[in-house]
Amino acid sequence: MVVASLEMHWPGIEPGFPSWKARILPLNHHCPPAPGSLKLSMPMEVWSSSEITKLKSCSFLFSLGKGSSSISSDVSSSTDHTPTKAQKNVATSEDSDLSMRTLSTPSPALICPPNLPGFQNGRGSSTSSSSITGETVAMVHSPPPTRLTHPLIRLASRPQKEQASIDRLPDHCMVHVFSFLPTNQLCRCARVCRRWYNLAWDPRLWRTIRLTGETIHVDRALKVLTRRLCQDTPNVCLMLETVTVSGCRRLTDRGLYTIAQCCPELRRLEVSGCYNISNEAVFDVVSLCPNLEHLDVSGCSKVTCISLTREASIKLSPLHGKQISIRYLDMTDCFVLEDEGLHTIAAHCTQLTHLYLRRCVRLTDEGLRYLMIYCPSIKELSVSDCRFVSDFGLREIAKLECRLRYLSIAHCGRVTDVGIRYIAKYCSKLRYLNARGCEGITDHGVEYLAKNCSKLKSLDIGKCPLVSDTGLECLALNCFNLKRLSLKSCESITGQGLQIVAANCFDLQMLNVQDCEVSVEALRFVKRHCKRCVIEHTNPAFF
Repeated sequence: MVVASLEMHWPGIEPGFPSWKARILPLNHHCPPAPGSLKLSMPMEVWSSSEITKLKSCSFLFSLGKGSSSISSDVSSSTDHTPTKAQKNVATSEDSDLSMRTLSTPSPALICPPNLPGFQNGRGSSTSSSSITGETVAMVHSPPPTRLTHPLIRLASRPQKEQASIDRLPDHCMVHVFSFLPTNQLCRCARVCRRWYNLAWDPRLWRTIRLTGETIHVDRALKVLTRRLCQDTPNVCLMLETVTVSGCRRLTDRGLYTIAQCCPELRRLEVSGCYNISNEAVFDVVSLCPNLEHLDVSGCSKVTCISLTREASIKLSPLHGKQISIRYLDMTDCFVLEDEGLHTIAAHCTQLTHLYLRRCVRLTDEGLRYLMIYCPSIKELSVSDCRFVSDFGLREIAKLECRLRYLSIAHCGRVTDVGIRYIAKYCSKLRYLNARGCEGITDHGVEYLAKNCSKLKSLDIGKCPLVSDTGLECLALNCFNLKRLSLKSCESITGQGLQIVAANCFDLQMLNVQDCEVSVEALRFVKRHCKRCVIEHTNPAFF
């Protein structure tokens, strides 16, 4: 009959024993029990199967000598009757992986015979009998708190990795969160884990590509992104509709050619400030992207016109001019744009509704004449700082009639009351007019404008020294819906004119009277009658 004793120790009874510990001792083992432990001695045959099952459920790990059965099937090492074989097993266990220290599969290195040199401590050193010479110590890591099945014993359970809060969100919520990220941040999210990778490349998130920065290699980035987006639909990015690479100075014609080849559904392209692109690249985009409606090439000094490529023009001739569907075109700061280039643009982009030609200093009235011939649907037009535009150019612009809602002729020094009369007479639905710096405008022009454009909401006549309180009075009595008024540096304006405006234009939201000789009382009067009005002034006494 094999008789052994069982010694158990529970954590927390004595410092220095942070985990469960159980030892199978020979019958004649005279080692006293450790403080706070319980020592039982009984024949192994006396143990019932139910008791053994209970011990196994508590994750106690035991191993007996040769010929005996192991109580726990998870133990991966056992001792032998002979000391030499036991040492051999120990060497094997020491070479095993120490990283797999789990409750169900403990590390063999944690099952240590007592006859090792490193085990000669107060609790392990003993004189073994001739019948059973080995003793196995099984260390079990403390399990997380669970429900108690015994007053002193807690059930051991496999520790589970705590899940991050964001990982609990369903896929559609994660995709919605990712939709607010710029392109570079979205690419970083794709590197977190496999789930984020799959979600970050959801086609719904790639309707827009936004890249900014002077140091980014835009050509390479566009090539990599389009190649990844073309995996499901070879060589074509059907979902991509918007590309914004404003301020990326390293963008070249090669990057635009990549977009033109892979993005046939492109609707919006913004490359403002990318001064290295040329006409040929723009021609490729407008020729291969028939749905392009919004094009911003402001600051691209090498772009002189917008047209189809020669091959596309031959295929679509003679109706090729109607094949470009661009409605919004911004060519601000395209300094080399001339009348001939504007003529080409107008002939090819007949559906234009918004056109901005700020600081295109080479344009003249002739270019505006071409524009009105081919583009009769323009609603917003800016020719600010085009110093060669005169009253004759405004006469051509007036042919837009009631379709024109926004007009900017700031710093066009050749414009006078004559040009303003043309605009006021034919463009009665004008809502916004910027005539700052047009020094030829007087009270007569303002009066004619106020009587014919009564729905005017925003007016900028700053730096027009010939405009006085008389013009303001006529403006206030006719344009009741006026919300923004700029009178900056109008030397003839006084507080009386401002009071008339404030008394009639209650919806005024912005008033600019910087560098005007206006009293504090007049400013306070404006503030009382137009409570939502923001006053921009240079009077230190008013605050």
